[in-house]
Amino acid sequence: MEDSSITILYVEDNPDNRMLIRRVLAAEGYEVTEAPSASEALEILKTLRPNLILMDINMPEMDGYTLTARIRQLPNMGGIPIIALTANVMKGDREKSLEAGCDGYIQKPIDIDTIVTQIERYLKR
Repeated sequence: MEDSSITILYVEDNPDNRMLIRRVLAAEGYEVTEAPSASEALEILKTLRPNLILMDINMPEMDGYTLTARIRQLPNMGGIPIIALTANVMKGDREKSLEAGCDGYIQKPIDIDTIVTQIERYLKR
């Protein structure tokens, strides 16, 4: 899908995870904007309307469920796919992500061979 006009916001507190996703997606031609915290994500979204948001669920100051619900209340953010990218893989975690407003759910550790295909499915909707 190599299109530099596709911007993905990745909300993740772990710098190693951010670096891995940035490298994989940038190699496919995506523009990746990183937010290491929920408050920084909200600040970025004041000036950026990404094509997709990858959302870590377990973050210190505000979890991804709460942040997703907040983003869904922002003007002009309703149609943006938000994908939970999480190590929460217990029974009910996927449903909890969807109930919070996420459009999809990708388990960590990510599979770098399939992550781009998984993300592209949500971009084409």
